[in-house]
Amino acid sequence: MNDLAFKIFKLSASGFCCTQIMMKLALDEEESENPDLIRAVHGLCNGIGGTQKTCGVLSGGIAILGLYAGKGSEQEYARDNFSRMMHEFLEWFEGEFERTECEQLIGLTKFEDGDQSYQVKCGDMLVKSYTKICEILSEYDYEIGSRESI
Repeated sequence: MNDLAFKIFKLSASGFCCTQIMMKLALDEEESENPDLIRAVHGLCNGIGGTQKTCGVLSGGIAILGLYAGKGSEQEYARDNFSRMMHEFLEWFEGEFERTECEQLIGLTKFEDGDQSYQVKCGDMLVKSYTKICEILSEYDYEIGSRESI
């Protein structure tokens, strides 16, 4: 098991969902914590609000791109490359996994019943997707773990 897969396993075992894991990985690169942000992305878990719609790994990846290039205050604007990065990740995700909806990716899961079998299926998607997010950020001259103000 590589380091990234092991980190993902530990975060999952600690009860974080896919979206939260994606964001925690990005924050860990910075050696920072942001419990409010982790709480906020919790609503994107299990396919947005537990509906098994848009995959939380996909949402988490888009959120990381927003962390680096999105609008964060009245005085700033999203960076010009933000939309391109989002579209690149979305196209890659659809090509890699052939679907974007949680239910289609992992099958119908009753999260409220405590079914955790999906975590194995999501682990591979998390590793591949986080790696791709890092590649996209690098391609657009962002250094993962080092955000600067817009």
